[in-house]
Amino acid sequence: MIRNLVYLVVGMVLLAGCVSIHTTKRITEDEPAAESPQPTKKPAQVLRHVVLFKFKDNITNQQIKSIEGAFCALPGKINSIYDFEWGTDVSIENRSEGFTHCFIVTFLNEADRAQYLPHPAHKDLVSMSQPYLDKILVIDYWAKP
Repeated sequence: MIRNLVYLVVGMVLLAGCVSIHTTKRITEDEPAAESPQPTKKPAQVLRHVVLFKFKDNITNQQIKSIEGAFCALPGKINSIYDFEWGTDVSIENRSEGFTHCFIVTFLNEADRAQYLPHPAHKDLVSMSQPYLDKILVIDYWAKP
């Protein structure tokens, strides 16, 4: 069982490392679109913080949505987050061990992660989600190009 979980996490980490990162400038109505957008320079390496949630059986959909919303709000509250993505398990291999949610928070360096972890918005998320989690798995790694 633990071996299956390790395989799941390794697979997710490998897939997450293949995700391309870009930052884009939001264009408003007041701002004309550029003739040809310039690609943003991709950093040489990024630090990924992968978080997997397995919720308790008695959690409601409303409680799950509340936790998803709080996690998704972090990039707007914590400047050290370079990129963020998340999703729910759609694997057909049935090896998720009950983990349903994956959140990937990307940082440019360890100092940015060090600002994120004690940040009040992150601490609030941890406090609000803990009573509803059966298990949580966190892995950090340097993405290889």
